[in-house]
Formats: sequence, structure tokens, C-alpha cells
Amino acid sequence: MGRNTSVKSQFISGVSIFGILALCPIFFPIYWTMILTEILIMGLFAMSFNLLFGYSGLLSFGQAGFFGLGAYATTISILHGVKSIWLAMLIGMAASAIGATLIGFLCVRRDEIFFAMLTLGFGMMIYTVAHNWRELTGGSDGLSLFMVPPIHFFGLEVSLEPPRAMYYFSLIIVAAAVYILWRVIRSPFGLMLMASRENKDRLYFVGANVKNIRLFAFVIAGVMAGLSGALFSLFNHMAAPSFVHWSFSARPVLMTILGGSEIFFGPACGAAIFFVLEQLVTSITENWMIVLGAILIPVVIFTPKGILGTVVSWFTDNKA
Repeated sequence: MGRNTSVKSQFISGVSIFGILALCPIFFPIYWTMILTEILIMGLFAMSFNLLFGYSGLLSFGQAGFFGLGAYATTISILHGVKSIWLAMLIGMAASAIGATLIGFLCVRRDEIFFAMLTLGFGMMIYTVAHNWRELTGGSDGLSLFMVPPIHFFGLEVSLEPPRAMYYFSLIIVAAAVYILWRVIRSPFGLMLMASRENKDRLYFVGANVKNIRLFAFVIAGVMAGLSGALFSLFNHMAAPSFVHWSFSARPVLMTILGGSEIFFGPACGAAIFFVLEQLVTSITENWMIVLGAILIPVVIFTPKGILGTVVSWFTDNKA
């Protein structure tokens, strides 16, 4: 009964958050609507990373590679004549799925620092291809997407050029992806995934194939990262090598630490904190990363569960 109540309360919380986010563009100016769009996309990116880190115990430094694959594949397909934005995004997700399957097959055989270094190495390989294959990727200049195809929905044509239209499009896609992640985590597969994090040897003893479980999670995380990359390329009208660089993989790590890896919406909360801090601090100084570092240190020391994780834990303990 307690678990069912918890699941129901989390679902209601998710629906409430969606409703609040749907109302935001009505009250927010265009600039902050665009910031919210970026928060949504990067929140999904951070949550895809946390499927590996928080629920599998695997620290990946290569998520930017799949993010970039989704961005580049989507942009290239549109530039080469794909008129359907849905098809272009599916191509981006397929490219990320293929990349995640090939890379994950090798990476999930190792644990801890070895897994992290393997993902970092493969991520840098993808970055090198994106940076040097000028004929396909535009090299260091990247690819510019001058026009985003409109959406055709039940005979209606909706342009994504207005910022509010792009916001609502991103909100719907991200909400659907987050629901899929939530269902995955709440499924028997999700329980096995968490069991592999806690004690993979015991899982081996009961007959489970830990490598296949981790590989499946790696592919799901890669596809979700690719989807966020596809949305990001449409939002920014471009795909650039910086999307694939290893330093970009640090973003979901920071967001997850800020928000909390032990709670489902923690990484998304961390993404919101990250971008709001960036906007507020950069209005005062360009050296905003120093301020972020100064904030991150006490967060790690005094709130090891992250900001949202600590708040939720505090309310739970008080209720108990």
C-alpha cells in the first residue's frame, strides 16, 4: 500500500509540474521562455545520465557523444532534404541508439573508474570525428540550420520558429520522454537495474545477466541523450563540435549532483538551478563558473543527496 501511494503521489507531482510549466510562457517574457526551453532539454539530458549514474551506479563521461550524435544526425537529415521533423528526430535517436549499442557493448563489461574512462575515450573519439570530418559535420564551424521544418499535426501546420511554439513542442516531447524513463525505473527491469548497482554479484548468482541489463540501460540513456541533442539542435538552429566535447558531458554530472541522484526529478531540478545561477551570475560577472564551484562545494559537503534530494528527505523524515 505504501509503495502504491508513493507511486501515485509521484505521478500526481509530475502532472502538477507539467501543468505549471505549461502556464509559464503566459507570465514569462520571451527571454525567460527560451531559458526554460533550454532547462527542459538539458533536464532530460541530465535525467538520461542519471539512469546510468543514480540507478545503475555507472559514472559515464561520454553522454555528450550520444547527445551530439542526435544533434548532428537530426541537423544533417534536415539539411539533406528531410521535411518531416518527426522523421529527422527519429533519425537522430536511431544514430544515438546505434552508437550506444556499439559503445555500450564494450563499456558495460567494466566497472567504476574503468567504465568512466572507457566512456570518456569513446566520447573523445566521437568529438574528433565531428571536429575533423568537415565534409559531413562542417568541422570546427559546425552545421547551421537556417530553418526548422514546421510540424504537421492532423492536417495543421505549426511553425516552431516562435520561441513559445518551440517551448511547448519541447515541453511535450520532454514530458513524454520523462514518463518513459519513469516507467522504466518503476518496472521489474528498473528493480534489476538498482539491484545491479547495490550488489551485482548477488544478481549473477540468481541467474540474471548483468551485462545485458546494463547494456539495455546504456542504450536507453543514449537514446534519451540523443533525443535531447535533437531538440537542442532545433532550438539553437545548429549542431556544433562543442556539443560532443567531454566538457559537455560534465554538465549532466554537475546538474545531477546539484539536484540529487537518488530522486527521480533531482537532475531536472539541478538543471534549473544550474541555468538560473548562470543567468543571474553572468549579469554581474563573466567568471560565473567560480561562483558555481563555490556553491557546489558546500552542496557536496552539507547536502550529499543534492538540494532536491535533501529537501524531500527532510520532509519525509519529519513526517515519519
